Amino acid sequence: MSEISYITEEGLKKLKEEHEYLISIERPDISKQIAEARDKGDLSENAEYSAAKDAQGLLEIKIAKLSNLISKSRIIDESLIDDSNVQILNKVKIKNIQTGQVMEYTLVSESESDLKSRKLSVGTPIAKGLLGKKVGDHVVIQVPSGKIEFEIINISK
Repeated sequence: MSEISYITEEGLKKLKEEHEYLISIERPDISKQIAEARDKGDLSENAEYSAAKDAQGLLEIKIAKLSNLISKSRIIDESLIDDSNVQILNKVKIKNIQTGQVMEYTLVSESESDLKSRKLSVGTPIAKGLLGKKVGDHVVIQVPSGKIEFEIINISK
């Protein structure tokens, strides 16, 4: 995972806030749970201790992943984003040729994706198929359920 991740300033801020929360709040809380469970006696048969140690391991993995992601993140200068072809941080309006359904997504980094907010990760098959295309282009994209043909209706910042 040595790949650089391009991200918005807001996205990086959220990652750093989550990282800080895990380190300053969650880590001490789990340490406290481990200490309390240890005080209850025999560790070989102490389910609370085992559960707390497992939670600590998972938390440390999450912290390490976040640290790695933050270190490999580069903020995108949104003023330099071009809307002549589809690229990260563009808002793209597409039409499903088969159904006529029109959808609009903003293409974002993996860590910022949120389908409820219509933010689609550039790592998804649909986003990969749209990258570099222009308004009016027809694109056939392989998704898990089969091939879908889209027309790019609009690209904006």
